[in-house]
This record gives sequence, C-alpha cells and structure tokens, in this order.
Amino acid sequence: TRIFKRSSCIIFFVMERNNLYPIFLKTEQLETLIVGGGYVALEKLSFLLKSSPNSKVTMVAPFFREETQELANKFGIQMITSNYHTSYIENKHMVIATTDIVAVNAKVYKDCKQKNILVNVADNPPFCDFYMGGIVTKGHVKIAISTNGKSPTTAKRLRQFFEDVLPENVDDLVKNLNEYRKTIKGNFEEKVKKLNEFTKSLVEK
Repeated sequence: TRIFKRSSCIIFFVMERNNLYPIFLKTEQLETLIVGGGYVALEKLSFLLKSSPNSKVTMVAPFFREETQELANKFGIQMITSNYHTSYIENKHMVIATTDIVAVNAKVYKDCKQKNILVNVADNPPFCDFYMGGIVTKGHVKIAISTNGKSPTTAKRLRQFFEDVLPENVDDLVKNLNEYRKTIKGNFEEKVKKLNEFTKSLVEK
C-alpha cells in the first residue's frame, strides 16, 4: 500500500499483486476434460498439447471444428459428440469449460466445485481455480507467465520476449549442472549450498 498526502487529505493506493501459486502438472498422469468444440476449445487444446503432448484429454461437445478434430486425431484425444452432462466429469482431475452458453459453463463450474475438481471457465476469472498462462519451453527449461487473469495478451507478448532472449543452449547448462550435482557429496542442504556457490556467477552483474 502506498500513501500520498495532498493538502489536508491522505490518499491510499492499494497495490494489487498476483497471489497465484504456480505449479507444473504431469498432465499425462491426470485426466482432463474440455467441454466445448469451438474455437476456444481448440485454443485450449492446442495450448495444452504444445506444452504437454502426452496429456490425457477427453472432449465433449455437440459439434467439433474440423481443425479440432484433426488435432485431436493426431494426438489420440477422445472426442464425445454430446451435450454436456454431469457424468462426464466423473474421474476427472481438471475440467476446462469453453462453450458460448453461459448456463452450460455455470453448470460445469457448479458440478466441479461439488466434486472438488479443478475447473477453468474460459474468459470468466471468478469461475476459475487456475489460469492457463503463457509458457516458454527450451528443452528442460520451462517458464510459466501469469497476469492473474487480467491480460492474456500481455502474457503472450512476454512469452514471445523470453523465447527470443533465452539462448537455445540453456538446456545444455541444465544438463551439465545435473551431472555436476550427481558428483557432489553430502546431504541435500550441502548440495544446495555448493550448487548456489557454483552458479552465482550466472546472475552477478
């Protein structure tokens, strides 16, 4: 919070912050459902498969775009041609609702909350347990970018920036450090200390 004094009054400015906790999911070990078959569904599926090609995904919708069908067939995605029903979220870990029907999206959200399933309703932040932010991948290095659901466009531009500035050989650094870590003796705390000393020159100005 910042405080500014102006004449006889005091003005308070509350600085917002991003309180999301980032995690990296092994989506090949999770069951994901995408509700919808339009452009937004295609966008979410493409985003997920680009980052995690082995994701286990099921899609349900009354119809699917041709591009969606092509992508789903390429990655072995199960597609169910049907209206949404609560039964489709059984045994699912994450659900993404992308339809253009408000009532359907609201039902998906309500059903998921009743069963403690993580849910994301596209373009509706209050109905999201998680956001699908921008992702940069260079080999084993992955950077996730979030704008707290405020501006996907900003996340996209930041992703493009990091893709340009991160060197292609950054993955070699990761692999070499991994090999070096295997040679370090001692407990976990001692290994972390030695790795910190070994790599601090990377961030020194």
